[in-house]
Amino acid sequence: MTPPEHLTVQGPEDILGFIPHSLGYWPADSLVAMTLQGKRLGATLRLDLPGPEVLADPKRFACTVRDYLRADQHADASLLVFFTNAGWMDASMGAVQTYTGLLESLQAVLGTGCMPVRDAWYVGDSYWRDAYCTDLSCCPLPGRPTSDIRDSRLNAEMVFRGSSVGPAPEDQAPAPAAMSAESKARLRAGEAAWMVPLDPRRGSRAQFDALLDFWELLLLSGECPADAIGHGFIRATLRVPAWRDAVLVMAAAGRAAATAGAEHFGIFDAGCRLAPVRPPSAGLQDAASSTGPVRSGAVPGKESKMPGYGEVLLGLEPPLPDWACLDNLDRVLEQLAVAGGPAGAAALAGRGWISWCRGRGSYAAAHLGQALEEEPGYRLAELLLELVRRGTLCGWAARKEAAWQKFGTDAA
Repeated sequence: MTPPEHLTVQGPEDILGFIPHSLGYWPADSLVAMTLQGKRLGATLRLDLPGPEVLADPKRFACTVRDYLRADQHADASLLVFFTNAGWMDASMGAVQTYTGLLESLQAVLGTGCMPVRDAWYVGDSYWRDAYCTDLSCCPLPGRPTSDIRDSRLNAEMVFRGSSVGPAPEDQAPAPAAMSAESKARLRAGEAAWMVPLDPRRGSRAQFDALLDFWELLLLSGECPADAIGHGFIRATLRVPAWRDAVLVMAAAGRAAATAGAEHFGIFDAGCRLAPVRPPSAGLQDAASSTGPVRSGAVPGKESKMPGYGEVLLGLEPPLPDWACLDNLDRVLEQLAVAGGPAGAAALAGRGWISWCRGRGSYAAAHLGQALEEEPGYRLAELLLELVRRGTLCGWAARKEAAWQKFGTDAA
């Protein structure tokens, strides 16, 4: 995620106050690196602070940070923030600081990588201070109160824009709301019942079109069907990998791209002529009519050649995804994940992919880990988690003009 335009930064408190909004949570035991493009804030990267073995020789870690930040091709400088209480708040400050060697290594590596460190800070639970300032007359121990950050002008502006800072991904509940065992059993029974007619229709083009019709309405409203029948149908469709992928691609790149990709992979069987099945959807139709027309599925600039599934799932195409539609998909998948099981794993993997597309690796890892808890060996979750662990950025997240902004479009 990149910051919106026209944010005015008047001091370090504003920069530090923006970071929790950028990540979605207040980090702990973390190194946060931000790129700068002139005077403009760029991408935000969070990494766990390394242990003693790495700190003894931090150059490789520093090179990893540099390689991540290079994804911002327009960066010309960087900022570093150490979110930690370790080794900087007492009178033994100076050469014995826990992270002094790491900071020096980062300075050297980023400096030679054309992203010189412009400023660096330490931020603890109660205090923060400039990492370079050793003059106790202007930087007294243990530092300035973190209330300066929480009460900063920019933090207030972020809240005004609708941003909020939640718990860290690992502290979030796996489900948005409690669900009784009886409700879970009812949903899973409905899902299993739908699998009976859907299974022999996996190769049906008519069934594919029918389920995309249904999903398109969901992507307009951002809400699941309230009835167990419709909810069970949607969960059942996620259990077919080709259909699951089509939904992800449709949300990002449009229906035409989802259909063209399905044809390319040969999922349709001309011999499958079973009539499609679908649940009643009057409620969804009402929601769609109040939201607006169903999306045409056109991909800007790509009318003549549709992007493939791989290009879309890696964030390489289209040039700009439909972020509003992906946000709605995330809300739908959050609701579908509650009942768990194989469909819950598919929903969590989808949420992990959306978080990865947004450039939120910590959230992606949390969702994908939950998916693997629901369904060990779930392939999509395994593949995406490997990308996250390797630090691979989604193509959209790596480009400022395409990156997700949870704050929306901003006026001057």
